[in-house]
Amino acid sequence: MKNLLRFGGMVQKGQSLHEIFRRHELDPRQLFPVKEALAGVHSPREFRAGRPYEIQVDPQKGLHAFLYWASDDALVRVTREGEVYRAEKLSIEYDRRILCLEGAIEDNLIASMGGGQQNLLLALSLSDIFAWDIDFTTALRRGDTFRLLVEGLYRDGEFRKYGNILAAEFVNDGVPYRAYRFESDGKADYYDAEGRSLRKAFLKAPLSFRRISSGFSKSRLHPVLKIRRAHNGTDYVAPKGTPVSAMANGQVVAAGWQGGYGKLVVIRHPNGYKTYYGHLSGFAKGIRKGASVAQGQLVGHVGATGLATGPHLHFEMRVNDRPVNPRKVVIPPGEPVPESLLAAYRAARDELAGRLASAPPMRFAALSR
Repeated sequence: MKNLLRFGGMVQKGQSLHEIFRRHELDPRQLFPVKEALAGVHSPREFRAGRPYEIQVDPQKGLHAFLYWASDDALVRVTREGEVYRAEKLSIEYDRRILCLEGAIEDNLIASMGGGQQNLLLALSLSDIFAWDIDFTTALRRGDTFRLLVEGLYRDGEFRKYGNILAAEFVNDGVPYRAYRFESDGKADYYDAEGRSLRKAFLKAPLSFRRISSGFSKSRLHPVLKIRRAHNGTDYVAPKGTPVSAMANGQVVAAGWQGGYGKLVVIRHPNGYKTYYGHLSGFAKGIRKGASVAQGQLVGHVGATGLATGPHLHFEMRVNDRPVNPRKVVIPPGEPVPESLLAAYRAARDELAGRLASAPPMRFAALSR
């Protein structure tokens, strides 16, 4: 339609659709049919601060269209068709390019990728891939290197965000780790060069911590009781309120106060494993006896409840109710690539490995502008 006037802005904190209309001096009688059209598509109450919108009106200021970018991947559009309005939610299409990025560790992974939200999210995604083999809070060394192939999502010729990491190499303390993305039965995961899953039954650590103050020991001088007794777990020092995650899928068998443990969560996992999370300041929503939890799900926050001299997480792992050193127990891997798909996986791996080795890398700074 010709002669349309276009204007827009960002939704402000607490701003309603009515206030947006009033701000742009639109006839408030047009508001009701727009809300009616949005019903069942996207509630105006779900408009979020900081998300952009665009308004299109005819020369008489009659509303022709209202567009709201609900997320980076979805656009809500309300358009006038005759005397009525129709709403729809559309997927935003991106131009996908494969980017090669590399870097070296100076302090931590996030800092090594530079600033910007997208680089932060990419750093978290990369650490998630290798989380079962590399402890990113304590094991990184200055000079460690990483290189990855990742989808770059562009719109109107401009970089908008990262997509999936397709392949990655991380050299930690001289040891190389490699990962390749492969889809099996409609589900994508990451595998090593032999097709073994990088995903294991348990995470390397239940939280991001500063240091370990006490390890697994048969005889430790208790910092409060001042007597020697067994310490059946690992104490991770971290600020009060630090999120604590479930190490593996399982079911909560206890969530409450238990003596010296203070506020404690106990989770039962398959094959006789149990994990204990003690001295918590509080429990996450929904964490109660009988609840199912997924690996990485929030279970509580670091505190100093019970017999504790300061904020830390006391973590235990037991196998068939026998305490084991969680930092030495051998954790079984996840499911490998099915044998019937190994040939297809090897072909995909070889292609990704070749591109990872030969593609000229880009600088992170070039994408974060």
